[in-house]
Amino acid sequence: MGLARRGAVLWGRAVGWDNVTRVDIHQPATVVTASEVEVKYRVTDSGVLVAALAARGVVLSAPVAQDDQAYARVGWEYGQSKIGQPFARLRTERGRHLLTVKTPVANELSCVEHETEVADRDQMHAALQQMGFYPTVRIRKTRRTSTLGSMSLCVDEVDDIGAFLEIERIVAPDEPGERIQAELDRFAAGLGLSLRRTFDTYDSLIRAARSGLYNSVAGSTDPGTGRTSRVSTSNSRPRVTAAWSLRRRSRGSCRYSPARSWSSSPVPT
Repeated sequence: MGLARRGAVLWGRAVGWDNVTRVDIHQPATVVTASEVEVKYRVTDSGVLVAALAARGVVLSAPVAQDDQAYARVGWEYGQSKIGQPFARLRTERGRHLLTVKTPVANELSCVEHETEVADRDQMHAALQQMGFYPTVRIRKTRRTSTLGSMSLCVDEVDDIGAFLEIERIVAPDEPGERIQAELDRFAAGLGLSLRRTFDTYDSLIRAARSGLYNSVAGSTDPGTGRTSRVSTSNSRPRVTAAWSLRRRSRGSCRYSPARSWSSSPVPT
C-alpha cells in the first residue's frame, strides 16, 4: 500500500499521506526509514472475504483506482533474485502521483521502503530512466483499504490476474520480516476462508499471466522452499497445506530484455 498514502501506524504514531510527504524547506528534513512487510493471497470470492473481514470489525473504504508503473534497474531481469535490488514504482491515484522505491530484504514481500509524492509523473518517469531504471510492467487495479490494529488490509481487483488480499505492517528495519509474515499469515488463516498465498509481487504475477505461466488455481511458489502454499479451511479450524509446483522453474527459463516493456505505453500518463 505504501508509506505515504495510507494512515499507517509507525511505532505507535499514526502517519498519513501529508505527514510523510510535506517537508518544511526551512527545517532539516527527517527521513523515516521503515520496512513494509506483507503477505498476499489469491481470493476466489471477494464478497465472502469482505463479509469475513466485516465480522472482524473491518470496514473497507470505497474502491479507488490505482495506475502503477513498475521499474527495475538496468541489468536485472525476471528470473533473477530480487533480494537486495532496488525497484521503483510510479503510482497515480485520484490525480496524485507517488514515487516508491523498495529493496527486498528477507524476501520479495519484506522490503525497506521510501516513498514521496511527485508533481509530474512524466518527468519522474524520464528521471528514473536517466538514473538507470527501466519500465517493466504496468499494473492497474482497484483497491479497498482498512486497518485493524497495526495491520493494513487491502482488497484488490487487479487487471489480468483477479482479486487479492494483502495484509501489511510497517515495522522498524531491524525487525525480522519473516517472523512478521508468519504472524500476518496466522491472521489470514483465522478468517476461515480458502485463500491461496502467493510469494510474488503483482508485476511478476502479471508478467507470468501475459506469458501464459500464471496458474490461478495453484498460486505461486515460495522462492525459499519451491512450494506453493495454500490456506484452506474446514468446518473446524483452518490448516495450511502445500503442493509442489514447477511454475517457478518454468518461469525462470524466460528471460526479459530491458529493451522491451510490458507497459501499455512507453511514457506513463
